[in-house]
Amino acid sequence: MEAPRVSHVEVGEDDGGMRLDRWLRQQFPGVPFGVLSRIVRTGQVRVDGARAKLETRLEPGQSVRLPPVTVADAPAPPRAEGDAAALEAMVIHRDSALVVLNKPYGLAVQGGSGLTRHIDGMLEAWRDRNGRKPRLVHRLDRETTGVLVVALKRSAAAFLAEQFRGRDAHKDYWALTRGHPSPEEGKISTWLARDPHDGEKMAVVRTKTKDAQRAITTWETLDRAGQLSLLRLSPITGRTHQLRVHCAHMGVPIIGDTKYFNVENWALPGGIQNRLHLHARHISLPHPDGGTLEVTAPLSPHFQQSLSVLGLDPDG
Repeated sequence: MEAPRVSHVEVGEDDGGMRLDRWLRQQFPGVPFGVLSRIVRTGQVRVDGARAKLETRLEPGQSVRLPPVTVADAPAPPRAEGDAAALEAMVIHRDSALVVLNKPYGLAVQGGSGLTRHIDGMLEAWRDRNGRKPRLVHRLDRETTGVLVVALKRSAAAFLAEQFRGRDAHKDYWALTRGHPSPEEGKISTWLARDPHDGEKMAVVRTKTKDAQRAITTWETLDRAGQLSLLRLSPITGRTHQLRVHCAHMGVPIIGDTKYFNVENWALPGGIQNRLHLHARHISLPHPDGGTLEVTAPLSPHFQQSLSVLGLDPDG
């Protein structure tokens, strides 16, 4: 068997300005940081023929000398069988800069306590031959379904993250609630902070505290059926559990919300599953390559079933 050889890799346009240590992580996914640090410290990695440091910033077109790394040094990142196919089944838009997924119910976006499968981990299946893995640029709650944007390039990730931070990303959610908001449309602005009695929940607080953040949401009633309403919710800010807390605070908690549904002695109508009925329906934001990205996600199966059972027509 031929022994591993030293290789020389040219820094691509999309990697300009990246620190050497982060760039090496792309080239050797799964390699412990200690190994990367050692090969740089001992001069085995060179940039345009010169020794470099972990914090060295790379420029497009530079040549990086990489030593051979054995399989023992670089264990392959775990990839569950079927992750690539599962991700493909979620795709509702794809171009050279990004992919938009229609996230299903119950699948977490990122890892956490007790979670073994999540979108971020599944994206290992889409890591390219240059070691680049697609990047998340925003999040959805585990129980929320719908539009999730994933950047395919580092430059696209930086651009999109800025759009979300700067509120240039406009998102519309659909929610099925118990009760009817009054008035039928409007805007709610509150302070949100961690619930002092339950650290996994958020709560509305009367005044600004050190940990409180301003949360703003607009709402519009699309249709009604008995005690239930179908709402369009548009978050102006992006706080944890914002839409769920705001609906509960207005007295119209979202159906299937195990954290914030606070109506006692009430039973689900027949044919409706006890799952969170909150769906990221539509997103509009500037595209990294120019123009505007507009994507609408089909409803999740349980949400669509509920609308059919109730005879609700959001276009009515």
